[in-house]
Amino acid sequence: MVDSHNFTWTDLDQRAVNTTRALAADAVQKVGNGHPGTAISLAPAAYVLFNKIMRHDPAEPRWVGRDRFILSAGHSSLTHYNQLFLTGYGLEVEDIAALRTWDSLTPGHPEYGHTDGIEITTGPLGQGLASSVGFAYATRREHGLFDPETPLGESPFDHFVYVIAGDGDLQEGVTSEASSLAGTQKLGNLIVIWDDNRISIEDDTNIAFNEDVLARYAAYGWHTQHVDWTNGGGEYKEDPEALYNAILEAQKVTDKPSMIRLSTIIAWPSPTAQGTGAAHGSALGADEISGLKEAIGFDTDKNFQVDEDVISYTRENAKKRAAEARKTWEKSFDEWREGAGERADLFDRLVKGELPAGWEESLPVFGPDKALATRAASGAVLNALAPVLPELWGGSADLAGSNNTTMKGEPSFLPEDRQSEMFAGNLFGRTLHFGIREHAMGAIVNGIALQGMTRPYGGTFLVFSDYMRPSVRLAALMGAPSTFVWTHDSIGVGEDGPTHQPIEHLWALRAIPGLDVVRPADANETAYAWRGILERGDRPAGLILSRQGLPVFDREKHASAEGVLKGAYVLSDSPTDSVDVVLIATGSEVQLAVKAQETLAADGIGARVVSMPSLEWFNEQDEEYRNSVIPTDVKARVSVEAGTTFGWAGIVGDHGRSVGIDHYGASADGALLFEKFNITADAVVAAARESLASL
Repeated sequence: MVDSHNFTWTDLDQRAVNTTRALAADAVQKVGNGHPGTAISLAPAAYVLFNKIMRHDPAEPRWVGRDRFILSAGHSSLTHYNQLFLTGYGLEVEDIAALRTWDSLTPGHPEYGHTDGIEITTGPLGQGLASSVGFAYATRREHGLFDPETPLGESPFDHFVYVIAGDGDLQEGVTSEASSLAGTQKLGNLIVIWDDNRISIEDDTNIAFNEDVLARYAAYGWHTQHVDWTNGGGEYKEDPEALYNAILEAQKVTDKPSMIRLSTIIAWPSPTAQGTGAAHGSALGADEISGLKEAIGFDTDKNFQVDEDVISYTRENAKKRAAEARKTWEKSFDEWREGAGERADLFDRLVKGELPAGWEESLPVFGPDKALATRAASGAVLNALAPVLPELWGGSADLAGSNNTTMKGEPSFLPEDRQSEMFAGNLFGRTLHFGIREHAMGAIVNGIALQGMTRPYGGTFLVFSDYMRPSVRLAALMGAPSTFVWTHDSIGVGEDGPTHQPIEHLWALRAIPGLDVVRPADANETAYAWRGILERGDRPAGLILSRQGLPVFDREKHASAEGVLKGAYVLSDSPTDSVDVVLIATGSEVQLAVKAQETLAADGIGARVVSMPSLEWFNEQDEEYRNSVIPTDVKARVSVEAGTTFGWAGIVGDHGRSVGIDHYGASADGALLFEKFNITADAVVAAARESLASL
């Protein structure tokens, strides 16, 4: 924590703040579009965080001991870029001037992995604040993995997660979901500064946003404060020290997340744009920028003015603060390592992002003696991996028993006074409970994944992946290794009816670039699906699992399920001398293709059955392998999947046929629905004959 007696605010500090104001105005004016207003008025707040409060090291942006900063109001990217420039993260004034242009380090919204110092891509409003809850979760879980005997706040693995959010963030539903969970979890390491400027694109927020936000957050279980630079509508006076002291007060509250309402006037001190909707998302114009520069004592004839004494001061100060912080942290870390034993080995492995040697030997092998739902097989995999991969943790959106996401005997992640008769736990537990909050679950899982040490998963029904889509898309955009477990994957859900039966979801998810969609056909494919997901640490995955029991293929008669790792493989080759037709199936429908193969063989038609759990993994393979599975010269092809069929056209080709469902389901027994909607082995046989006849 920072010493409250150490606050200073010199002329150089003020000039540095004013430098970022002018840079924000000039950068947006140069490119002709952007969001200057918030970056101008919020400059002192961002400066206080980066230069007076946060523990960070610009020379090593991924330093384990750093605090995390998340700009949830990502449209105001200059708020962040300007501080990275001042403190020496590698951005120079030329980069600020290149805002929102091709191949620049300063895109319109901060992008994870693109610019040093950016922890997360916060595009759609609300995602940053919601994901920050995941960062805070992960910090506490890491403390429990590496240093559980040390009280919270006293370990080298403790740090704060700071967020700057705007009015738009507070209006988005995902932040309400996530903030409720943050209060439930008593996340004392999460501190949010809400820029209460009462302006959005449609100008005054009173037209759509007028509740008492601090009262709402207090009801969530947050510690709240108000720093009012507007003085209740009186004379506007920026008070960096008041904000500084409020942050220190928030640091002291260890059993609640903190919300600081910072009342500002957008674009202040611009002469006529301040307090207007136009300042939110438009260039100010040359005259207004001249007025701003005059108000802050800058040369109105200079653009991108950065005085040498200012940049020298801020960067030297950042180096000094980083050196002091690292010295203190490294002393604490070295003391921990001295007695950490196996925990130190675990830390080293997780820092490298490696899996333990031989971990895959713990994956269960399932015999063909009885049918097993792939959701149940997934639960067995998680239980088998629990002692081997302590970094693997997760839960579901109030569907633990249905999703099979709870590892047996593992405590829940929650304050002890939140325990229930069914779920015992502690602050460092492993089983996550998201409640009925799918959207927040996606964002929180992303935050945990981006924190970097652990591998999180979150589960719900496949049909509710719609509620998660913005978070899933961002996971794919960032390459975050989030795992989404989606069960009840077809009309096989049965009696719950069409509202719970996913039809279009598989191809809707496959349409997201960078997302691996994996739908295993039986229990052993499920084990290999988990293996393939965990071995890929550079992208998210959706694991698609059945509610109903599925036959476990006899691997002495059929190919090894290891083929899952390549996305598709020949499960059962043609029993005749030739491959006349290729039957390509996923998930619960693979069994139909196997039955159809037998019927076709009786008529002398050689059918090859290809199980394709992941189109994405299959497309990664070289052309030779892909052709060995689905030969280019075999034009008769049939796809079999209990979902919409349109996406299969590019795989089965002009002569191919698709067995699926292009309408909504109904409420009845799942097996009956497959029969009524003609997703059967007989339908596959008929489709194969049609495909052959079309040649």
